[in-house]
Amino acid sequence: MVKSIMDETKKGFMRNIGDLSFRKVNEINFEFSIKVLENFLNTGGIAHGGFIATIADTGMGNAAHIVAGNKRCVTINLDIKFVSAGKLNDELIGKVRVLKRTKTLVFISCEISNNKGIVAFASGTWKIL
Repeated sequence: MVKSIMDETKKGFMRNIGDLSFRKVNEINFEFSIKVLENFLNTGGIAHGGFIATIADTGMGNAAHIVAGNKRCVTINLDIKFVSAGKLNDELIGKVRVLKRTKTLVFISCEISNNKGIVAFASGTWKIL
């Protein structure tokens, strides 16, 4: 669960997301997962783009925090490409990869998929504070 990594997952906006689980695979690879609930759907009945963006940002941000030696990091760039729809009750899996860490920045990519294939691809840059 993300809470074991950063104790801020139930504060502020993140209270709206629910049970996002997160784990470290190795030094540069991480994974997260979350079930698409009804309150995460848009009016078309598919996972809202803002929900997808939030879980991508959170998953990559937690990875940045870890590779930065548990220092606080903030998103300075986030790019998302929506490929297909996440549906009600889908289990979304995010595969996060740290591409590069410098003294002040972390560059990360993320692929979010369900059981039918890729839902979104995201990448971003985090500033180490």
